[in-house]
Amino acid sequence: MPKVYNIEKFVIIKTPVGEVMNRVGNLNDYAIWNPWQQSEPASSRNITGNANTPGHKYAWQGKKIGVGSLTIKSIDDKHIHFELEFLKPWKSKARDNWLFEPWGDDETKVTWQNSGNLPWPMARLMGPMLNKNLNHQFETGLKNLKKLCEG
Repeated sequence: MPKVYNIEKFVIIKTPVGEVMNRVGNLNDYAIWNPWQQSEPASSRNITGNANTPGHKYAWQGKKIGVGSLTIKSIDDKHIHFELEFLKPWKSKARDNWLFEPWGDDETKVTWQNSGNLPWPMARLMGPMLNKNLNHQFETGLKNLKKLCEG
């Protein structure tokens, strides 16, 4: 049973780097493209702080998606680093890292990487299923982000 997990996916978006970064770093847009949040539209959400700055936070609470938050830890001209914290159904922390690279003419290669520990016992037992679900969510999320950015 694995103790850690790591997911990494990328997509090419026909939009300049700055515009794509602004979409990811503005947590007011998070529920528009993120499939985790879309899976329970009636969940409660609280967004605090200023978009695209450290401390900007998206907190959620729902029956299906549990309780947790996503907070910008650092940002530079090609990275956004988030801390992801789950409180329910089990306590866990993860790193959610984004890389934005110029690609072609006004295009951006967006890499979404997430890694963390799998707490004992439930998360480790569910590790393989969690990995499969996260891979699917990342693919769907990047597809949604591409659609949002490209209009």
